[in-house]
Amino acid sequence: MKNEQLKEVFKSDFYTGIKVNEISGRYVANRDLNIVRKKLENIFPSEKIGESVEGRSIYKFQIGNGERKILIWSQMHGNESTTTKAVFDLLNFLSLDDKNSLGLEILNSCTLYIIPILNPDGAKAYTRVNANSIDLNRDLQDLSQPESKLLKKIYYEFKPDFCLNLHDQRTIFSAGDVPKTATLSFLTPSKDEERNIDESRRLSMAVIAKIAEDLDEFLSGHIGRYDDGFNINCAGDTFQNLSTPTILFEAGHSKDDYEREETRMQVFRALISAICQISKSGIDTSDYEKYFKIPENRKLFNDLIIRNASVKGKIRDVSIQFKELRKGEKIEFVPIIEKIAPEISNYGHREIDAEENTIKLPDNSEIIENVIVNKIILNNEELEVKLR
Repeated sequence: MKNEQLKEVFKSDFYTGIKVNEISGRYVANRDLNIVRKKLENIFPSEKIGESVEGRSIYKFQIGNGERKILIWSQMHGNESTTTKAVFDLLNFLSLDDKNSLGLEILNSCTLYIIPILNPDGAKAYTRVNANSIDLNRDLQDLSQPESKLLKKIYYEFKPDFCLNLHDQRTIFSAGDVPKTATLSFLTPSKDEERNIDESRRLSMAVIAKIAEDLDEFLSGHIGRYDDGFNINCAGDTFQNLSTPTILFEAGHSKDDYEREETRMQVFRALISAICQISKSGIDTSDYEKYFKIPENRKLFNDLIIRNASVKGKIRDVSIQFKELRKGEKIEFVPIIEKIAPEISNYGHREIDAEENTIKLPDNSEIIENVIVNKIILNNEELEVKLR
């Protein structure tokens, strides 16, 4: 029965009906969380659990009354917002009326403790780090910051059976050594330097393997796996070290989806898949080794590659990467020349074959590495590089 329910929830038109449309794009901060808090205040009231360095409120939703306890947090890195949008959609899905049988099953079997934005200062500034320039995901041992102290405190008080650690990854990642973008990537963190596989790691590996199976229809070849090198300072490694099965989610690039709205839908599906599995009285770990069949992430993509271009009289490939800059409450993607070389082995999300013609900049300035290039001129035609 649950497989049929999942198929229904995974339908694009179903997702369109539960997506929180008021919130979109890459810039997501407490202003957006407040929209969701107000929307759900009579169904799932939120609670302030702490404050950031700069005094911004950190909130949680604790929903469901089931035996299986799942701790979920997002935007530990302030500029990684895709999973936060998917969490808003998850909350909206679970708030549906009694026609939502799968949602009711989840709420009856699980208790979810959800922190949508752990790093509200970083979210406001659109930075990876917090207001003290500390990476919270490297602070779970030192506990030098109020946000990481709060997460550790909640972990010990809530005593979760499972942790879901939600992040974004850059557009550079491929799912293996092939021209397939890593739209989603996962990791079961190591619990020790030896990367030993105990029961808690088998559990998280089995769940990830099933997520990949559930989403294969939508993301065949576009799911990657992170290297599991051990770092006890990271949240996932810390909680795995404490024998709590933990899954790292990484939201990546979908074709032409720089606002990550398509990826957002895939994260929602992955969250539903994971929670449904964890909600069971026992997770089948017999096929946990399928986790290792998921291809490991590689850094094989650039946002744009111009092939076979004449630069200073020589035929060269030119790779361009977008840098994300905050402009008010919007994110601008600034194209910067990353590399000029006889041949670039990376793949481009977009590629242009210059056919050995000269490329120029509109102001006739020199084409060199590390310069911004919003437009290029090829065959006397002006081509837009910057996203619109």
